[in-house]
Amino acid sequence: MATDTEQLQAIRSNSLAQLAELRTAPKPTYSIDGQTVSWTAYAESLQRTVDWCDGKLSDAEPFEIRTQGTT
Repeated sequence: MATDTEQLQAIRSNSLAQLAELRTAPKPTYSIDGQTVSWTAYAESLQRTVDWCDGKLSDAEPFEIRTQGTT
């Protein structure tokens, strides 16, 4: 079973691959049977997913807290 970090990395990787594909061969927005397909909105959604994954992955990294005591 994959860890949370591995799953986040996989989601990020898949989203980046889909973004690269959309940017290489952009598709137009269209409507069919009253339903609109907006590839621009989809690309923006993928970018938000990548940004969210970046935030979660950075939160999972080790960190250091510096404090200073006085007497």
